[in-house]
Amino acid sequence: MDTRTIGNFLKELRKEKGLTQEQLGEKVGASNKTVSRWENGNYLPPVECLSMLSDIYGVSINEIVAGQRLSAGQLPEVADNNLKNALELNENAYRRTEKWLSFFMLISTLVAIAIIILLPAKKLGFALMVLLIALVVILAFIGNTVNIVAMIYNKERSGAAR
Repeated sequence: MDTRTIGNFLKELRKEKGLTQEQLGEKVGASNKTVSRWENGNYLPPVECLSMLSDIYGVSINEIVAGQRLSAGQLPEVADNNLKNALELNENAYRRTEKWLSFFMLISTLVAIAIIILLPAKKLGFALMVLLIALVVILAFIGNTVNIVAMIYNKERSGAAR
């Protein structure tokens, strides 16, 4: 998806309807700055706004995402490409999130191990030492469990469940 092409198309459609960015923003529940960002290609409108823009402009969401008006013959191929691109973006976002969560799990585990190793065993009593080690292990376990749950949620939410 070329956000600049989409943005230029959105600007063209808005001008055809004789709307200002502020007027369009009021219709879709966005600020004029947000509309400007869409039209400059900085951001894509969220899905719920794409539906509203489609209705306002009298074009399909596929035409908006393609950044051009489509003939009936072009629509199936472009729709397939749009779906493929959306699925690829979704999968890439899932992978990025999973990498970050794995990184945080690794760091929290390493910090827990470092704390256990660096505890001054001679200065602390045995009971206090065991208590601190147990606390560190429990905190690392909780942190890693939260990360695993977040990964599972992200996988289900993204539709990437395999």
